[in-house]
Amino acid sequence: MRDVYHEELDSLSAKLVEMTRLVRSAMSRAVTALLDADLRLAEEVITADELVNKIDAEIEETVFDLMARQQPVAGDLRTLVTTLRMSSDLERMGDLAVHIAKTARRRHPESAVPPELQSTVLEMGQIAERLIAKAGSVIASRDVEMGLELDADDDAMDRLHRRLFDILLSPKWKHGVEPAVDITLAGRYFERFADHAVHVAENVVYLVTGQRPQEIIDAS
Repeated sequence: MRDVYHEELDSLSAKLVEMTRLVRSAMSRAVTALLDADLRLAEEVITADELVNKIDAEIEETVFDLMARQQPVAGDLRTLVTTLRMSSDLERMGDLAVHIAKTARRRHPESAVPPELQSTVLEMGQIAERLIAKAGSVIASRDVEMGLELDADDDAMDRLHRRLFDILLSPKWKHGVEPAVDITLAGRYFERFADHAVHVAENVVYLVTGQRPQEIIDAS
């Protein structure tokens, strides 16, 4: 029975890694849809989010079932609790990719991103992809050192987010209110996506060590 139990625990980790793959793909396609005004791609991102939600629901159901049947303690209990947190973060990341895709759909056939911001938005999308790919590797490997790196990696996203506002607030901005709102919201979606990736990695660090990242940093 214990072998079956630990197989079920392992399956939760595999599902989390699959969620990271799905939300990475969603973000990649959403950014392309946003920059290229690709309506078909935007619709694909919106529809595909159902699978992310389905896996999130499956993880929640399995966790509650294992808690009821196995009454886990210590490390196993920590695994289940952090799994729920990570699944919630990943589900939210899927939603953020959908928000970006919906912005693309709303502005079609025009691009929601003016030419002078295209390179910045593209770079934000690339950073978002790298962060979630790294978070997936952290989940699979339980690499604490790699998990601790994501907070610093997120600094690049924060810098680009500030750059967006510098451009939007510049007297040279000539695109009006609606595009400014779209870009402001998109910037927030990218920033939150990155924050959730950091949270995922932080939960892996806690799962492995029993300590929060800041506690480890303060002790080093």
